[in-house]
Amino acid sequence: MNEFALLLAATLNAGTVLAIAGLGLLINERAGVLNLGAEGMMLVAAIAGFAVSVHTGNDWLAFAAGAGAGALMAAAFGVLVIWLNTNQYATGLALSLFGSGFSAFVGIRYTQEKLAERPKFEIPGLADIPFVGPAFFRHHPMVYLTIALMLALAWFLYRSRAGLVLRAVGESPESAHALGYPVRRIRLLAVMAGGALCGVAGAYLSVIYTPLWVEGMTAGKGWIALALTTFATWRPARVLLGAYLFGGVTMLQFHLQGEGVQLPSQLLTALPYLATVVVLVLISRNPAWIRANMPASIGKPFFPGS
Repeated sequence: MNEFALLLAATLNAGTVLAIAGLGLLINERAGVLNLGAEGMMLVAAIAGFAVSVHTGNDWLAFAAGAGAGALMAAAFGVLVIWLNTNQYATGLALSLFGSGFSAFVGIRYTQEKLAERPKFEIPGLADIPFVGPAFFRHHPMVYLTIALMLALAWFLYRSRAGLVLRAVGESPESAHALGYPVRRIRLLAVMAGGALCGVAGAYLSVIYTPLWVEGMTAGKGWIALALTTFATWRPARVLLGAYLFGGVTMLQFHLQGEGVQLPSQLLTALPYLATVVVLVLISRNPAWIRANMPASIGKPFFPGS
């Protein structure tokens, strides 16, 4: 039971990275913008957060640096695709490639750096409960903030006027423009908010989850977060559940290896990516269901007055 509690705890920890990034990408896509640069934004934010943590020893400053780096890269992407009308797919891939190379170059001097020992986080009274305490109440505060973020985002999208406007921009930007809403500015703000969350996910990865800096340390997590939004049919609660599912599969490979399961290590390492492919294949069997939930203008450029 203790081993299972530790597996659940590791699942929450691993899923948090995917959940934060997935919620950020959800905001982008709800506004009608598809950003394939999540991997690059997370890598640049990871080195930015790690560097700030090395020099200051403050986790929250590291998260702020990651959010700033992600928002800055997303702003550049937004200007290109929203105002200059470049292709969203090509620009997103270019952003991902740039982030990978830039983070590797900047991070050379930090490959040997080590962070100070992190304090142990636990909720008094609850952390000592057998099984439940180790599994759910001994996590970094960001784990619980991610759950709060999901609830806040769900309320924003479905219970607030601003969320209604954001969804309208993603469904029919022409109609929103006709009603007097600044579609391009709304999209840019949504892209920057999504980039900031991807940045927080990258900083969490290098400062809390590992904690160290290694070139290419996201290892495809940005792409999995992109797949999560489709898997979740663009619903915040489903993004969170999907993130924990993939986080659990990721941790399961280490658990199986530790138990001495006689399977090739390459197969165990590939489990999270195989799970991503399997889930996408399963949900793609019903394209009408995806179309019914997908923002109608996602990936489509908008030209005011045309």
